[in-house]
Amino acid sequence: MTAVAIFSVLDSLSKYLTRFYPINLVVWARFTFHLLLVVVVLGPRYGLALIRTARPGIQIMRGLLLAIASILFVSALKYMPLAETSAIAFLAPLLVTMMSVLFLKEKVELARWIAVLCGFIGVLAIIRPGSSVFTWAVFLPMGNAIAYAGYQILTRRLAGLESPYTSIFYAGLVGALLLSAMLPYSWVQPQSALHLALLVINGMLGGLGHLILIKAFEHAPASRLAPFSYSQLIWVTVIGYLTFGDFPDSWSLVGIAILMVSGIYTATHQRNSDRLLNGEQTNLPPGA
Repeated sequence: MTAVAIFSVLDSLSKYLTRFYPINLVVWARFTFHLLLVVVVLGPRYGLALIRTARPGIQIMRGLLLAIASILFVSALKYMPLAETSAIAFLAPLLVTMMSVLFLKEKVELARWIAVLCGFIGVLAIIRPGSSVFTWAVFLPMGNAIAYAGYQILTRRLAGLESPYTSIFYAGLVGALLLSAMLPYSWVQPQSALHLALLVINGMLGGLGHLILIKAFEHAPASRLAPFSYSQLIWVTVIGYLTFGDFPDSWSLVGIAILMVSGIYTATHQRNSDRLLNGEQTNLPPGA
């Protein structure tokens, strides 16, 4: 919950910075200073093990998908309210359910398919095709959700095979290199020392949030933690209102609620499946 609160502040800073700077520059700062923080914090402890990987192709593809997802999300923040953008982006966990069938050959029960369908209904309540709130910008967070779901699928492919610290390093490295190559075409001199500090802090918050998230995963499985990630929608709604004066209308609130319930149900169902698989549904002691 601390990590997603940090991510909410990160997204708010990104939205603010897009008022003054090109999107590519804002995303470049997110990746570059994220990478620097990871290297400074983890480099002395892990050394070359931090960059050693047996699956460079998957790591590079993960990094590319995350960079694309970040560019689309920050672009959406520039044109859409914070809460609605974040809510639509939360389609990603539901899309992972669909992609897991196609790419990981997992079996998904009817109840989870219904939850996925309800999630799409929630998005429709937010974007309302044919209404005045439906603009081209809604495709940006939807594209973000698709790219981020692909990133999550590849992350699951690496689960148990590579260190999460190696994965977070390559995610930052690929994004930083890609955005650095684009930087000459989008560089704008920071207007003030404050703006320069915010660009640096923006990336540092991203790295800090991911490091805290990894520590959480060391103490509990992802399926158990996933429902708590939806607290981010509460944070972005409050921050969006206090900072930018944006508050979701009634239909958007309904859509956000449907998305939260669908996502939490999917995550909880996955947790119960994991318990059944591991024998945790009974009072058996560990290892029994």
